[in-house]
Amino acid sequence: MGDRESKKRNGISKSLKRFFGVGDFGFSFMTNIETYYFTYFLTNIAEFTLPVVTMITTIASVVDAALSWIYGVILDTVKPMKWGRYRSWLLIIPWLVPFLYAFQFIRVGNGTAAVIIIIAATITSHIAWNIPFVANISMISMASKTPEDRMALSSSRAIWQSLGRVFYSYVGPAVVSLLAGLVGEKNSYGATAFVFASLMAAGYFAHFKMFEGYEETGAEARARMQKEQMEQKAKGKQTKGNGLIKCLTTNPYLLGLTVADLAKYVYSFVASGIAVYYFTYVAGKPGLTATFILISSLLGVIASYLSKAAAKKFSARNTVIYAYLAMTVVLVLGFLFYQNAWIVILMVSLAQFCCTMTNACGPALYADCAIYSEYKTGKNATGLIMGLSNIPLKIGVVSRGILISACLAIAGFDLETVEKGITSPQLERGISMGFTIIPAIAVGLGALIMIFGFRLTRNKMEQYSAELEKRKRSK
Repeated sequence: MGDRESKKRNGISKSLKRFFGVGDFGFSFMTNIETYYFTYFLTNIAEFTLPVVTMITTIASVVDAALSWIYGVILDTVKPMKWGRYRSWLLIIPWLVPFLYAFQFIRVGNGTAAVIIIIAATITSHIAWNIPFVANISMISMASKTPEDRMALSSSRAIWQSLGRVFYSYVGPAVVSLLAGLVGEKNSYGATAFVFASLMAAGYFAHFKMFEGYEETGAEARARMQKEQMEQKAKGKQTKGNGLIKCLTTNPYLLGLTVADLAKYVYSFVASGIAVYYFTYVAGKPGLTATFILISSLLGVIASYLSKAAAKKFSARNTVIYAYLAMTVVLVLGFLFYQNAWIVILMVSLAQFCCTMTNACGPALYADCAIYSEYKTGKNATGLIMGLSNIPLKIGVVSRGILISACLAIAGFDLETVEKGITSPQLERGISMGFTIIPAIAVGLGALIMIFGFRLTRNKMEQYSAELEKRKRSK
């Protein structure tokens, strides 16, 4: 393998263009089990009380959010392993996830021990999948020489992610039912978590193979670092310990992107979380929730496919700005016609189409920040910067509960009243605002932040990338 590993590759291979994202396809399956079934498992299968369920989910989500910044730091500070600084993690960590993740959906024993095991399994499984997740998107920057290459890989990944969500809607519940017949209902969710996490691990192994030759090996990286340290020592420079901090403090565009990125997650989590309330209590047709999910997911697949062409024509930055502005318009229109469920489905699904465009552009834009950072500081902090893309997502998860609860409270939501079929214009407008206006405000602000806070244009990125290639060739 040594000779093959040392052979460098130029340009994006056909396998990467077509199949980069199969690991994210499995990742979608794996995380959707938690999204749709974790709370149900805790209440109906494990039979914990609601206060205990709240404690489990709160502790797990807060710890997960608190650790979200650290994964990139780990990748950039741990010595490169045999297959490279980032690529190695696609091989050595994902296989742990199925075993840890399964225990998140299995009640072992009774009392406090059972709670501790589930919390520990939830936290450790998330750590185990977040590290290769960050390494996976970091490899986009490692393999790409141009903004077009970065967008090609980001688009391919987004297509597979969207396909994963669509296929899960059909396959996920069926697998749970099938395994319930084999291992019993109490163990069916743990078994499904194991199977889907194994699918993710296999997909990441495929990514590991596809990225062969695109990153320097561990031996090459250590030799280069040793040479750089000797040169710095000879020049009397002492940069150890402050390199990563410098990469952040000299990169204002990264802050702008991170804040703007939060906008799409506010839309995504709040709109998806309050959708069932809209279709149940405003439209009076709960069955339309599944229809909305299917339509928006299919549009998401189309958006993932078209995102590459859009970014090529407008640039990834401008595509996000145009998408945010379009989302603002269609969501406001959705509120204006909130009493017509089909118009709302159309408008919010179009917003999902645009949101998926921004999802496809996200990794490419963070990779641009990594390129700019290396250009400014001379230090590669790709893992740290790509890892920061996790922070808006985690904040979005936390904001979901806060914003939805606030919307329902302002609307005067009362479970006993609505269960009797009694609603009011105030309630309907309040829920509709949560479904449309609140997300519209978020993405509108996101557009402004991208316009004024993220000025890494296509021409600038081409210049920075060319300069970095020139520096590497001169060493």
